[in-house]
Amino acid sequence: MKIWKKTAFLMAAVLLAAAFKPEAGPIVASASSGTREEIDRTEREKNNLQDELDKTQENLDNLEDKRDSLEKELAYLNSQMNTVVANLEELDARIHEKEQAIVDTQAALDEARATEEWQYASMVTMVRLMYEQQEDSYLAALLSSGSLSELLNQADRIEKVVAYDQKMLETYVNNRILIEEQEARLQAEKTELEGLIAQAQAEKDKVSGLIEQASSSINKYASQISDAERKALAYEEEIKKKEEDLEYLKKKLAEEIAMSQAAANGTWRDISEVSFAEGDRRLLANLIYCEAGGEPYEGQVAVGSVVINRVLSSKYPDTVVGVIYQSGQFSPVASGRLDLALATDKATDSCYRAADAAMSGISNVGNCVYFRTPIEGLTGINIGGHVFY
Repeated sequence: MKIWKKTAFLMAAVLLAAAFKPEAGPIVASASSGTREEIDRTEREKNNLQDELDKTQENLDNLEDKRDSLEKELAYLNSQMNTVVANLEELDARIHEKEQAIVDTQAALDEARATEEWQYASMVTMVRLMYEQQEDSYLAALLSSGSLSELLNQADRIEKVVAYDQKMLETYVNNRILIEEQEARLQAEKTELEGLIAQAQAEKDKVSGLIEQASSSINKYASQISDAERKALAYEEEIKKKEEDLEYLKKKLAEEIAMSQAAANGTWRDISEVSFAEGDRRLLANLIYCEAGGEPYEGQVAVGSVVINRVLSSKYPDTVVGVIYQSGQFSPVASGRLDLALATDKATDSCYRAADAAMSGISNVGNCVYFRTPIEGLTGINIGGHVFY
């Protein structure tokens, strides 16, 4: 019987060593449904965080693409705005030139009108004097003239003066008409420029509205990008922490595997050498309930056997209490579920029968000292939902 046990134990040790070779890939589970389950959970959490980070990064990329597109549009709109503003400045300068030209033309027109009025008034005065004093003038001119030829010369001079005044008046009238036409043309050009300015201003307002809309969208995306970057950073920090946790857990698992190998090479007591204390049966039955309450009876016996195997091994505490409450070994102890089960004795009849079997020395898993839910690369004795090794 002892030879068979030793042979089975050596085979299990060989299988265990092969399952956890370094080449087998990252270890993702803890021993005794504790460390391995914690590694599994941490790996799942890390993977979930990585998924969230990937989604956030994808969202961030989309937001950055939209922002870049809007920035290009904004640059184009700013270029358009510069063109419109330059056009407005040119039109405004031309308006000022036209206004100054109109002012100068109006001054020239006022001067021409004044000259025309003066010339007209002078001519009217001259003609009126000629007609009012016609007889006296001719008589005086005749009496004062030394000869007829001198009289004719005086009459000719008077006619020339009148003709000159008429010509000058006509010239001033034509000049005034030209200035009026120039003023009208300048006013028309100014009106046309004012229309162009109104159009340019409307275009400026339109472009300004588009710029404001694009800037607002860019600010919105910038805010969303900032939020996404903060989320991504938070996910990265959490992933880093999970990776650090995994490193710790994997190191712990390696220690447990080394412990398992050391136990295989250590000394073992016979069940007859063990003295069970009062309460051991209830404690073991409730641990079985917490670890394998939903498993078949064979699985419950197997969990109880792992505990008793540790009691028998020189590498573990030599009491049921010491084994079960050894730090970091059984997750129901760490989570408090075992204490809750003990408080109301949740263990079923099946769990008590399994505890009795294990405490009597019955083992359906040989000398295995660990169990967990199956994972790829781990071989051992499969019973129910656990693999024992």
